[in-house]
Amino acid sequence: MRAEYAGYAYLASLNTIKSLELDITCQVVSVQRKEVIDKVIAIPAGLKPAERVLSHILFALKHEGVNMQILAQALPLVEELDLRKEFDSSPTGKYIRSACFLWEHFTGQTVKRTQPLTQGNYIPLFDPGRYITTQGYKDKRWRIIFNGLGSLDYCITVRRTERLEQALSRDVLQKVRAFTDSLDPNLLNRALSWIYLSETRDSFAIENEVPDSSKMNRFINLLRRAHETRIIDEGYLVYLQNETINNQFDWAASFRTEQNYLSNGVGAIGVTYVPPEPDLCRKLMKEWLALVNDMPNDVNPLVLGAILSFGFVFIHPFMDGNGRLSRFMFHHVLCQQGRLSNGLILPVSAVLHDKERDYLDALSTYSAKTRMFWDVTYIDIDNITLSFQGHDAIYRFWDGTLCAELMAEASEEAMEQYIKREVAHLSRYDALKRRIDRAFDVSDSTLSKLVLFCLEQNGRISNKRRDQYHYSVPEDIFDALEEAYSELFDESKAD
Repeated sequence: MRAEYAGYAYLASLNTIKSLELDITCQVVSVQRKEVIDKVIAIPAGLKPAERVLSHILFALKHEGVNMQILAQALPLVEELDLRKEFDSSPTGKYIRSACFLWEHFTGQTVKRTQPLTQGNYIPLFDPGRYITTQGYKDKRWRIIFNGLGSLDYCITVRRTERLEQALSRDVLQKVRAFTDSLDPNLLNRALSWIYLSETRDSFAIENEVPDSSKMNRFINLLRRAHETRIIDEGYLVYLQNETINNQFDWAASFRTEQNYLSNGVGAIGVTYVPPEPDLCRKLMKEWLALVNDMPNDVNPLVLGAILSFGFVFIHPFMDGNGRLSRFMFHHVLCQQGRLSNGLILPVSAVLHDKERDYLDALSTYSAKTRMFWDVTYIDIDNITLSFQGHDAIYRFWDGTLCAELMAEASEEAMEQYIKREVAHLSRYDALKRRIDRAFDVSDSTLSKLVLFCLEQNGRISNKRRDQYHYSVPEDIFDALEEAYSELFDESKAD
């Protein structure tokens, strides 16, 4: 039996609507009241809206929240007269006011209402209990607060899922700051050197690339710029792109002027993602730049960092280097929001590399659905034709919930499993080296190597190392290292 859709599912089924597949659909089912069953919002027949677009829009706004991608296409299908009548019959209704507010923006026309709207509460477009929102701005005409993440031309929705709320409640950024503030400056500086090296190495590893020392140094220097307070514009992003790419023939001079695509194989079937066309790319980058340069202070930086980082890679403004720059932007957001100090960045790329499947899922959840709206024709290995059959709302409005969940959790893991582990390693190194240095007179470089060997082998010095340094150091230094390690770090003895 064919499903009877309502709300956004009904609107998405219209031939003129081009939107990504919905994660949850509203359907008329044999139930007594509205309830969620798996990925279906089940409603009784009596709750089904009338067979007209406006009725389904108002139903969706009330029962499903705000889907800007569909609303941007469905609202222009509504006649101004229908909106005017609906508003005049219920001038204080928040859903019709929201619909009129958005209709005027998406059509560039005006609802010729007969009744003024001068009283009543301002209504937030996005329910703060359901979405991550900003303080936003007030539209006096409809007494609506636009509180989305972005603008009416480029807006990312982030839902308040239990997973995200739990991750944000742990306030990892405050914990990071308190932890690093407590460290000895010398220890902190050494930890920072490791963090920058780790983030660089793993950012390249995500793209299956092993950088040479030149690439490593350039990207490390690039990461240090995340703490610089400055306007991000096209020229600066071009500079950053050039810094991430060694081959000068791949250096950009501006945002891209040709179509690009991502591929994991040969032929049309190998094309996994197609970013927006060049003209739309430039329009979206204008919106993206406005958001990154005027970030709302009332939104958790981890959420902002996630949507700006993933937003950058989805727009893909350059032919090469987008992935590394997107991860740089995550650090930039956290630093510019004042939540990281002492030159610190979080080695999130190490986590993303270790959890590659989760990272790819966050990317592909959006990119795979978008790919369905492109006709890709393989001509030969150097020629592929690409034709977009969708609507630009697909790129203007997207759900960043999974991205925010991933980056919030990755940030916590970067702190607990990487930064703290490295600081503990350095502390052990210092303690062991001091103990042996007091008892033996050997060169600093040799002692440093022996201490590292001992730590790497969990308190043992192998016969190979003993033979290697047999004629370089006193023979009893090896046993002394093992004994000192046991005394300092053997938890069973401490108990």
